[in-house]
Amino acid sequence: MPPRRARSSWSAVKWIAAILAIAVHVTFVLFLIFSVNWQNRKPEPVIAELYVPPAAEKIEPPKPPPEPPKPEPPKPQVEARPPPVEPPKPDIALKERQERARKEQAERERKEKEKQDVERREVERREAEKKQQEKRLAEARERQAREADALKAQAQRERQTLDKTAADAARAKADADYIRRIQAKIRGNVVVPPDMPGNPEAIFDVVQLPSGEIIDVQLGKSSGVRAYDEAVQRAILKSSPLPRPDSPDMFRRNITLKFRPLD
Repeated sequence: MPPRRARSSWSAVKWIAAILAIAVHVTFVLFLIFSVNWQNRKPEPVIAELYVPPAAEKIEPPKPPPEPPKPEPPKPQVEARPPPVEPPKPDIALKERQERARKEQAERERKEKEKQDVERREVERREAEKKQQEKRLAEARERQAREADALKAQAQRERQTLDKTAADAARAKADADYIRRIQAKIRGNVVVPPDMPGNPEAIFDVVQLPSGEIIDVQLGKSSGVRAYDEAVQRAILKSSPLPRPDSPDMFRRNITLKFRPLD
């Protein structure tokens, strides 16, 4: 028995579900038919009056009144959407103006750069000329300084030469005077032999001390007359000490003395 109850209750559920499914399908079919009829409405009749001349007028039967328009089904509400925002169309004139402005700006920059390059090259040229001129002036000044130094050195050398010449001349003169004074003293002690032939020259080398005292006397060159050579040698030794020079720096330890009988 319990299984039969379950089978009978299960059959009732199936029947209810089938009825509900049929009802849903019938409702859907009716909805589709109604929608098709609503979309395919019959066009409304158009009334037109014809004009007939009076002679040809005919009595026409009255026309039936127009059928009242069927009520339209409510339209489904459509959610209102904002209209799409169209992107702004490019302004061709604005683009042309911008392009022209860009080209003008580039041209101005190019000209400004060229102007700056020209000015820079001019400044560099002037600086190079200035440096070259300064270099030439420095070289000229250096050359003038060298020439002045050379002239100064030459003048100094000439002055030194003149001074040396003058000093040598003065020293030679003083030395000659010093030798003449020695010779004069020695001649005063020479006894010339009688019957002395000619005027021969005898040369003696004398060694003396700073005080004038004679250390040694040597005959450097004979006069050819022995008596005269011996007389002069005796006179030299007798004249010791010899006269001293005016300046100590003129003293000479070794001196050469020349004698002639007729001097």
